[in-house]
Amino acid sequence: MDVRLSWRHATKRYFLVGFIDANLRGASQVFLQNNPVTGLIILVAVCWGAVNAQTPRAAIGAAVGLVVGTATALVLRVPHASVGDGLFGFNPLLTGLAISIYLRPGALMWIYVVIGAVVTTVVTLAIGTVLKTWNVPSLTFPFVLTTWFLLLATYQFAWLRNGALGQPVLPHSLDPRATRVHVTGAFLTPSMLKDVSEVFLIGNWVTGVLILVALAVNSLWAAGAAIAGAVVSTLLALWFGASAGVVAGGLYGFSAVLTAVALGGVFYHPSRRLVLYALFGIVFTVVIQAALGTALAPVGIPALTAPFVFATWLFLLPKRDLVPTAHRELPEHDVIKTR
Repeated sequence: MDVRLSWRHATKRYFLVGFIDANLRGASQVFLQNNPVTGLIILVAVCWGAVNAQTPRAAIGAAVGLVVGTATALVLRVPHASVGDGLFGFNPLLTGLAISIYLRPGALMWIYVVIGAVVTTVVTLAIGTVLKTWNVPSLTFPFVLTTWFLLLATYQFAWLRNGALGQPVLPHSLDPRATRVHVTGAFLTPSMLKDVSEVFLIGNWVTGVLILVALAVNSLWAAGAAIAGAVVSTLLALWFGASAGVVAGGLYGFSAVLTAVALGGVFYHPSRRLVLYALFGIVFTVVIQAALGTALAPVGIPALTAPFVFATWLFLLPKRDLVPTAHRELPEHDVIKTR
């Protein structure tokens, strides 16, 4: 019997198997995929990167957020198809990951992670209801909005101390000396792979490779789009004169990678016109990344994946005559329709 059919049968027959499947799909949905094997490889990639960076709590935070978010959706009686496809797991996963990275470890931090995961699920439902009017997906905005609130609140709580957050600073012009870099393959390759891994706030090229493998398992086109997003965003940021250190860390490309995957094959069928359309989406994501870096510096919080969300929304809302793809099943409020 086909392994995939056997697994599908088991997910419908046994609650625990179905719950595990939903969580694995939730991990894959960070990159807009719906495949438990992809999700499993991604979780392995996150664990590798977290342990390698000596922050294993990041992997634990991601797992806690994923499980709690999915369980919350079940308690709230969200339609089973949406939960089963992992659509209520990926945002809480990212919230749990971010909180565990940006705050100092401790009992209160873990309580904060659980609170964040539960609230992110509720926010996903709320934003989905609002966006139904425009027929655009919520993407990772529930994670972004919830995490922004959670991080900003820590400045007022004495026992919730931030660890990895930078201090609030006023924007200033970049010193041209910071942009100097000898562009070689040894510089570009790890930088572009970190563009992929930084989607999970982890700057590790091995994690980036594993994520690309995970994408290829489900969709070679998605993996190719992710690579294109990393290449274009890295070269563009260097061309515009972004800080070489920031570019090397993958911090100018992770949102562009997500935009490339979203526009380049998930929400629309690939075509020649679409390639150019997606290219402009990637370019504008880099611009938004820089703009939000400036705007958020005074309050000391990161942009997270907001550049991806804003750019993708702006390039989906026009609903041009680009045929929508059919290989991703979404709840009604996440369906992209054309005229």
